[in-house]
Amino acid sequence: MFNDCHRRLMVAGLCLLGLAASAVAQPGGRPAPVRVAVADLTTISPTLVVPATVVSRNDARIAAEVSGVLEWVADVGQRFAAGETVAEIENTSLKLRRPELEAEIAQQQARADFLRSEEDRLARLATQNNAAKNQLEETRSDRLVAESEINAAQARLAQLDFQLDRTRIKAPFDGVVVARAQQAGELVAPGTVVVRMVNPNRLELIARAPLDYLSFLSVGDELEFSAAGRNYRGPVRTLVAVGDENTHQFEVRVDVAEPTLPVGQTARLNVPTAVAREVLAVPRDALVLRPDGISVFVIDDEMAAAQVTVSTGLAAGDLIEVVGAVEPGDQVVVRGNERLRTGQIVTILNPSGQAPQAATAGQ
Repeated sequence: MFNDCHRRLMVAGLCLLGLAASAVAQPGGRPAPVRVAVADLTTISPTLVVPATVVSRNDARIAAEVSGVLEWVADVGQRFAAGETVAEIENTSLKLRRPELEAEIAQQQARADFLRSEEDRLARLATQNNAAKNQLEETRSDRLVAESEINAAQARLAQLDFQLDRTRIKAPFDGVVVARAQQAGELVAPGTVVVRMVNPNRLELIARAPLDYLSFLSVGDELEFSAAGRNYRGPVRTLVAVGDENTHQFEVRVDVAEPTLPVGQTARLNVPTAVAREVLAVPRDALVLRPDGISVFVIDDEMAAAQVTVSTGLAAGDLIEVVGAVEPGDQVVVRGNERLRTGQIVTILNPSGQAPQAATAGQ
């Protein structure tokens, strides 16, 4: 009796397991939760990804313009507005020359004033006395010499003021000091680099690409690039259509509006390599990659999944071209497609879906 009861319990357990397995295997069983997107016609350009670097459009090594000993140099990391002083050169000797030149100008001015009054007096006498005419000409000559010496002294004073002003090395643009080439106490000469300044708010991307693709780019074109794990877009600012016999590459510069990217950051720029064309595109997450090929799951009006074999083509950011039995407007599964089977009923977690956006970025 014990063996019969035991046998019946085993048979009942196996039946229950079979029913459970059958329910799971049924295509119309428990609906699978999924997220979908809409397959759509999208304009995509085939592109080549090239290395690029973020640089500042204002990056200068600021040099001294006069000789002298540095009294003060800004610290690395300090920010300055255009025109503010970033370093100072000791200027005592130049300051001491200013009173000397001012005294010389005053002396020559006094002499010129005397000669001018003397010239006026002699001019009145010259109408009556021939000898006074000769003296008048000599006085006029002396007055002209005195005035020229005044002009020369004023020019020297202006040069001195220019040199005094240049003892304060000023920022040519808004920016931050990123390096000090000289320290306070060092003697510098005209042309000696003192600090390097960079404006971190005026950024651009520099990249080089084969000259074969220059014809597919124009100033103002929007290009995609990636840096620090994020994707960005920016307009082409300029194209330098000059290569050399070794690299056969041109230079492209793209404006960067994102101020958080640091100068020197490496990036990857998508350069178009052919004319853009319209393709049927889906998000990359819709692709199911298996040993037997690539496929997507399309949801029909009955909320059933159908696995469709596709081939891929151009790609742009998160979108990729698919060729197969997929039509524009079809809902394709982008989340939860790993365990789906053809005919399985699904529940869509985002009923509105998410249509792909037009793009022209890299493959």
